[in-house]
Amino acid sequence: MWTVLADGSRYADWVVGTAQSRPVRGQWPQLDSAIEYEVRVGPLRLTNQTIVRNHEAGSLLELEAHAGFLGTARIAIEVRPWGEHCLVVVDEHPLQGAGGAVHNMAVETLIQLRHRAMLARLAKVCEGDAEDARRGARHGAGLPRSGGGHA
Repeated sequence: MWTVLADGSRYADWVVGTAQSRPVRGQWPQLDSAIEYEVRVGPLRLTNQTIVRNHEAGSLLELEAHAGFLGTARIAIEVRPWGEHCLVVVDEHPLQGAGGAVHNMAVETLIQLRHRAMLARLAKVCEGDAEDARRGARHGAGLPRSGGGHA
């Protein structure tokens, strides 16, 4: 799980609403590092940044997401051991801008629905990575494979 969260270039793989992401400052997820991402709404393309405000490798990632005219939001992602698996807890709150002014129960409900979709995407990405690793181990890691399959 942490491997995916700690890769700024994979942000768009699991964050709902983003189309592309790339590191723009520092070494993600170190303090004050940043990624830039694109949000597409129909033909409109918006570029925003997310900055790491706090992190504890393997367990906590706190972000400040900039959303243009909507302002900024604090997003905390906590990864906890859960038996043989892990539990991921996401907490998001507006910090500045219009997002805070319109934040109410209806908006909170939409945020929670978005988080459910985001966590499902994150799980799918992590499970796919785990399956790829198992497949690689079965086929001999680092050995060329025949048949034109993907790694």
